[in-house]
Amino acid sequence: MSEATGPLVGLKILDISTVVAAPWAATLLADLGADVLKVEMPGGGDALRGLAPHKGDAPLWWKVANRNKRGVTLDLRQPEGREIFERLLPRFDVLVENFRPGTLDRWGLTKERLFALHPKLTILRVTGFGQTGPYARKPAFARIGEALSGLTYICGDPDRAPMHLGFPIADAVAGMFGAIGILGALHKRLREPDSPGQEIDVNLTESMFRVLDFLPIEYDQLGVVRERSGNLSQYAAPGNVYRTADGKWISLPASSQSLYERLCKALDRPDLAADPRFRTNPDRVKNRAAIDSIVAEEVGKRTSGELTALLDAHEVGSSLIYSIADIFADPHFAAREAIVTVEDAELGPVKMQNVVPRYSNTPGCVTRTGPGLGEHNSEIFGELLGLAPEDLQRLAAKRVI
Repeated sequence: MSEATGPLVGLKILDISTVVAAPWAATLLADLGADVLKVEMPGGGDALRGLAPHKGDAPLWWKVANRNKRGVTLDLRQPEGREIFERLLPRFDVLVENFRPGTLDRWGLTKERLFALHPKLTILRVTGFGQTGPYARKPAFARIGEALSGLTYICGDPDRAPMHLGFPIADAVAGMFGAIGILGALHKRLREPDSPGQEIDVNLTESMFRVLDFLPIEYDQLGVVRERSGNLSQYAAPGNVYRTADGKWISLPASSQSLYERLCKALDRPDLAADPRFRTNPDRVKNRAAIDSIVAEEVGKRTSGELTALLDAHEVGSSLIYSIADIFADPHFAAREAIVTVEDAELGPVKMQNVVPRYSNTPGCVTRTGPGLGEHNSEIFGELLGLAPEDLQRLAAKRVI
């Protein structure tokens, strides 16, 4: 197993969270070198292990979502489990949790207790709706946060039901905000080493709401409730997903005037640039149906290869709609080493995304897939805390670990 690299080597994170959003925040930092210890409940472990896809009994999502972490099992609800947790906590800089507000309090791990154990601790708390407010204690998953945030309302075709995306995007977005929050707290600690620890409140709903940048100001200032428009761009025209002559789909957004003019040349339709209906982007948005129909017809005359060559030659930004199989075959992804091979104890070599972002002097790396359930119990509880083998056996028999 290669050693961790990256700008966060030396940072220690204790991750007691479950499923996707909060664990992913810790994983993003583990990719950049942080030493992350993942804590799961004895027995079944994290619920993510049960979510598809699987290969046999091996949980594939787990392998990526919790990569670069060591893993232990520990029941924080039991007194002996809390005692072990309290011995572990002062050795870490950050605690990551995503239980509903009040859960840790019921287990005796109030914020007062946590800060008494570790006064400079940074605590990331990830929930569906936040630590306060009337919805705070309601259960939530990504789709609920997406629905409440306003995202789902604007996704899909105008004459059909709102549509969820094919991936729990709110989990990913909240995870990124969580990672940013941790880095912000650590920057303050760097500037003010004696400052007390603090909590970071991140939730799925507000994370997604923040991404929908102009929706609030648009409604506030114009009274506009933005509706669904399918694949049509709502702020520029033409902009849609078009079908080529060979049945491929291409995303083609002409989001600036110069780009639109180059598109007209690429399609051998200079008349479109001079047409008074389409001279400026506001003109084109007003006459969206007409320009979109023309572009769709022109795209449909050409194969994907012909069209891509034309657009590239005229520097018109576009992309074929890729499946994961297309990504694996694409030379740019290969040249960038965007997909790496990692050795897994159950599956052997497996492929997954490389680290993002990339640092020129201190690059991160993927050193391991998500840990097996309790894989590092002996290493952490035995070597780090000094528990004897017979103690570990006794604790395992009681399902404390």
